[in-house]
Amino acid sequence: MIQKYNFGKPFNTESTVVDVENSHGKIPFGKISSGKTFEWNYKLKDSDIVYGLGETMRGMNLRGGLFTSWCLDQPHQNECTPSLYGAHNFVIIFGKETFGIFFDYPGEITFDIGFTECDYFKVTAEKKSLNIYVITPDSDKLQLQQIVHSFRELTGANYIPPKWAFGFNQSRWGYKCKKDIDDVIKNYKKHNFPLDSICLDIDYMEDYKDFTVDQKKFPDFSKYNKSLLKNGIRLVPIIDAGVKKLDGYSVYENGLPFFCKEKNGKPFIAGVWPGDSCFVDFLNPEGRNFFGSQYKTLTDQGIEGFWNDMNEPATFYSKQGLEKAFKALDEAKHKNLDINGFFEFTAIPDSVCNNKEDTDLFFHKVSKADAGDFAETKPDKDGNVLVRHRNVHNLFGCNMTRSAYENFLKTHPDKRILMYSRSSFIGSHRYGGIWTGDNHSYWSNILLSLHMMAGLNMTGFLYTGSDIGGFLGNPSRDLMLRWLSFAIFTPLCRNHSAKDKRFQEFYRFENVQDFKSMMDLRYSLIPYLYSEFVKASVKKEMYFRPLSFDYETDKRACNIEDQIMLGDALMVAPVYVQNALGRYVYLPENMVMIEWNGSKIVNEKLMTKGDHYINVPLNSVIFFIKENHIVPFAKPALNTKDIKTDKLKLVGIAPKGTSYELYEDDGLTTDISLSKNIRIIKK
Repeated sequence: MIQKYNFGKPFNTESTVVDVENSHGKIPFGKISSGKTFEWNYKLKDSDIVYGLGETMRGMNLRGGLFTSWCLDQPHQNECTPSLYGAHNFVIIFGKETFGIFFDYPGEITFDIGFTECDYFKVTAEKKSLNIYVITPDSDKLQLQQIVHSFRELTGANYIPPKWAFGFNQSRWGYKCKKDIDDVIKNYKKHNFPLDSICLDIDYMEDYKDFTVDQKKFPDFSKYNKSLLKNGIRLVPIIDAGVKKLDGYSVYENGLPFFCKEKNGKPFIAGVWPGDSCFVDFLNPEGRNFFGSQYKTLTDQGIEGFWNDMNEPATFYSKQGLEKAFKALDEAKHKNLDINGFFEFTAIPDSVCNNKEDTDLFFHKVSKADAGDFAETKPDKDGNVLVRHRNVHNLFGCNMTRSAYENFLKTHPDKRILMYSRSSFIGSHRYGGIWTGDNHSYWSNILLSLHMMAGLNMTGFLYTGSDIGGFLGNPSRDLMLRWLSFAIFTPLCRNHSAKDKRFQEFYRFENVQDFKSMMDLRYSLIPYLYSEFVKASVKKEMYFRPLSFDYETDKRACNIEDQIMLGDALMVAPVYVQNALGRYVYLPENMVMIEWNGSKIVNEKLMTKGDHYINVPLNSVIFFIKENHIVPFAKPALNTKDIKTDKLKLVGIAPKGTSYELYEDDGLTTDISLSKNIRIIKK
């Protein structure tokens, strides 16, 4: 059951797709405080588990954490980092009272989950105008899955990418020209590594201008791209939120009516990769349409996928911030820099980057009805008002992704285009996937990726993954292998790194056949992974789940945070500690242990419910299949177009006649239908 509680006149975030009638009376869980700002308080019981919030730096159970929903370019991450790139204001309390609660609010909102006081969950926001949705299960069976299903009904079906997007994606900030791309493809072919796409980071652009290609680096880009497509390789270019301020640049000149403005009516200017840049008002439908229409420049040249970046939006500086910083630096010349003065001095340069004060400087144009209590001006002749960016900050990246999606529907109504973004908000899962941002080459980030997969699936983001090996850092060979052994199960499987870090393409390491083996497993499983993804999407279910979602009466399973369920039959339990020879695994029911090594299954063993120590060689992948279930395996291929599904091997220990419902389509159609495209395969 979904109940809606309305406070004030909320901003219309468009995060939901179902109209829910307002409930009257008190909210059924917790209390709303009567102060000048919004505050919700809930007394936690000792056994309560708190899930949700999508992308966070903590575990699956968020108790003891302090989190702030404020979309932020945040490369300096640790377990105390309160904000990341997305704002996913949905949590689930699992305990004597089990319910979900969604705070539909577009600005900064803080979740103090037993951090300040260990038994109290407090949610605070500056404005009191918001909608709250409370979701309760209809029965005692699989309550957590029921709540997520209802939330997905409320917020809409998630984006489904083309099937080739489940193939391997190689990326690096630093692939500058055609020769760099050709070298990657050459080495993949040399070692028989499967490959479906290569990302282009900002270096492909002409002077970092969106929707341009540097013809010196990529002569005849259209011809080159189309030649790669014949071999099943797609180029996936990056698009940034900042539009370079440059006379003669068409996107800038034509975009002037659609950029976010300061109070004086002039475009807001801040620095990003190209220097001084403007930012499209994505909350304005005309702005969304303008920017979205620019993608056609590249799709006309054969591009079939994109990744949106820097769309929190990230800013290196504002003009106002620079002026203030330079003044402070000048004043520091004449000061005695004691301990306090020195630290104030060293903080000045960093103060201009992603400064929250800058979000007060520019505005969005929206209808009076959508603005609610967030309006800061009287309506103009068209009925539009201005809202301050700071108060709706978390909607920016979401609507940038939306701008692309809405225009793909116009330009490619019958074809799925790949789109994934760094920044997101509840509702943007309808328009594209996300990757988890600038992670690090830390062993702990393998486990962090697993945690994020669970949290993001709860909030509707199924097409997601982390940068294998870490974007920032210099990964060792063993880190790459252990990370890959988990990443082969995530929908987005991408190796990405920063330009000043170690080259980490798999062929750069010794004994490349170990990487080849794991990549072969990925391609062998793609028919199953794609099938389970599409079925979960259509049925509004989860692709990844914490064990508690399947075994909620098993207290041991409810406290497992380093294993995860996938689809109808799999459980994944990666090794995430360096030099570990194996790990303990808890089986909540009888399961079949599968060991993959040397590009084939080398061990298939039925194991009983309970705790087991499993030896996991560095070059092996070990995962588990529920007893009495089967999983289809294809023969490994070098590209998704070459995967054959007419002779699938059915893996698992199950009686004769056990069946699996395999979803198949051409991988591109927008006509997703389970009834038309399910094929029953039997053992």
